[in-house]
Amino acid sequence: MLELTMASVSGTDAGATAGMLMADAPSDPGAVLRVGRDRAVCRLATPDDWLFVSRVHLEFVCAPDGGWQVTWVRGSQPDPSSEVSLALAGVRARLLPYGGTARLPHGSNGELVIQDRTGPRSVNVGFFHET
Repeated sequence: MLELTMASVSGTDAGATAGMLMADAPSDPGAVLRVGRDRAVCRLATPDDWLFVSRVHLEFVCAPDGGWQVTWVRGSQPDPSSEVSLALAGVRARLLPYGGTARLPHGSNGELVIQDRTGPRSVNVGFFHET
């Protein structure tokens, strides 16, 4: 099972979250969890006016072996207005390239941060891959 939590944070919140959302999916091959602004296809949706987050921004997909991977889905613009970093527990955070994919090790946990390049806003997506 993959469990996700999402918090939207702005500079005016000074560390406070604008609500915590949660979603999960069993580790069945082909299972998908999406994060973005499009509530029709995303299990975790950000505020509609946070345009630095694409309609579908992050896509978590379960592989045939029950492992999960996350992809920063390329949007309609050639250059993103945000950056995404991935931090696994106990490992230094690294940037996830625009359109890039990273494998989440079995039993791992950590956080992805979507940071607005134009202002002090972020979307923090925590994950826990239960084995």
